[in-house]
Amino acid sequence: MKKLLTLITIIIAVSIRSSAIAGDTDTLRIGLDSLKQQLQLTTNDSLKGPIYIQIAGEYMLQYDSLLNKRQKLNCQNEALNYTYQALHVYSKYSDTTGLRTSFDNLAKIYHTQKKYSQAKWFILQSNTLSRMKNDTANIITSLIKLAAIKTDIKDYTLAMRDLNEALELSTHTGVAPKQAVVQKSYARLYTKMKDKKKASIALRKSKLLSDTLRINSAKTLSIADNQPVKKKALNKRTAKPVVTKKLASI
Repeated sequence: MKKLLTLITIIIAVSIRSSAIAGDTDTLRIGLDSLKQQLQLTTNDSLKGPIYIQIAGEYMLQYDSLLNKRQKLNCQNEALNYTYQALHVYSKYSDTTGLRTSFDNLAKIYHTQKKYSQAKWFILQSNTLSRMKNDTANIITSLIKLAAIKTDIKDYTLAMRDLNEALELSTHTGVAPKQAVVQKSYARLYTKMKDKKKASIALRKSKLLSDTLRINSAKTLSIADNQPVKKKALNKRTAKPVVTKKLASI
């Protein structure tokens, strides 16, 4: 039952996302109604967290494309509401992965609203959880987001410190995509600091890393496509089926 509900939720969410990308707001509304109906049908409280997150995610996707300030604010408030409900469920069941996702969502929404104190607090919670789990990838991601918030409030020294740690971690683990994002964040920081030269260097590094990653991925796919298929040798002697007189009891 749990797997079926999860599958239905994913199918609905994918359908909504595709419609939103296409700009079909009516289908987006219908899809959200379907998710909310799914929420009502879910009697197991522990399964509601992912649905709350899915609904919040669709509101977040919607407000990014809205120009009307009132409509955007309404969508942001809905996203906050459902994320807080998810946070309550994940906290009740000590689901650290769900908690981190909720913290990330809240940090993003508050950052969009320019409520920097709240955004910083929630991304710090996400960072703390990632450190507790030794989840290097998400430590790096949270440091990048934290640096972006500090950059916006002109706390450049601390933003630089966060990016330096993110770069060190990504270099140590050899995660090229993360390194590219870190360099792009450096470019944004240097631009805010009005250091055009360093910003340009960081952008070039980011592009170089991204291009290298794309080329390596293409080579890997090419090698896989050209790999000869090994045919299994056919055994000329076919084993005869063994017929037992007694059937095993079920």
